Amino acid sequence: MANRKSKTVRGAVVHQRQIPWMLISGVTVVAVFAAVVFGFAFMRYSETADVRAAQEAAEKAAEPFKPSPENPDPSKKIPGVTVVDYPGQIHVTPAQRVAYDHSPPFGGPHDGIWADCMGVVYPEAVRTENMVHSLEHGAVWIAYNPEKVDEAGIERLKVRAEGKQYTMMSPYPGLDSPISLQSWGHQLKVDSADDPRIDQFITALRLNNNGVYPEIGGSCQAYPGAFDTNNPPKFDGTPPGPDAVPMDGRGATQDAGEMGQP
Repeated sequence: MANRKSKTVRGAVVHQRQIPWMLISGVTVVAVFAAVVFGFAFMRYSETADVRAAQEAAEKAAEPFKPSPENPDPSKKIPGVTVVDYPGQIHVTPAQRVAYDHSPPFGGPHDGIWADCMGVVYPEAVRTENMVHSLEHGAVWIAYNPEKVDEAGIERLKVRAEGKQYTMMSPYPGLDSPISLQSWGHQLKVDSADDPRIDQFITALRLNNNGVYPEIGGSCQAYPGAFDTNNPPKFDGTPPGPDAVPMDGRGATQDAGEMGQP
């Protein structure tokens, strides 16, 4: 009897100490998932840190291209920059289009409302007539062909624009090169987001107050009630019709100030 009771007790103890396999499996799954999430977040953080470090180095390398009274337009020393002399303050209405002489345009008649250029990265293409007005205020516009620039390239461009005043960035469907930079009367097309000429161009021309752009002191902040940064006028990639305003401004509002006012 004593032996039989001892076995029963021992059996009961063994039964109570069974390994909780389901609990262990659940904890393991959670741990693995957390490790994956943490690893991905760490990888993304590292990539972002690397991009920002690369940008800091690129900006430092571009410092010799800062403008000065003695060297008012350093961009003329950057290989590949196109320079055109455009008159300013020729405005069209929101219903008009301009037959621009370059794509993307970088000067000429434009909408009386400027695009928000306070370091905005637009996810979709924006009406060019509004973007050109921002150039008149001293902004630099980074345009890229979404079919020719990969995600890493877009991130490399974004760090140059996001949160940087008097800078804006947007896709430009149909662009004949992967990347194109515009300031008033200046354009540079490049094949890679790592091209050092990008930072040279921005350093030389963004807010260059040495007579490089027409409206010194012009705002880059979106005009309240006139330009919606979250829902800007849409890009129109079709060829302008016969009623489009030509580059000489015929049919536009000549010598008008901001918002089409004298």
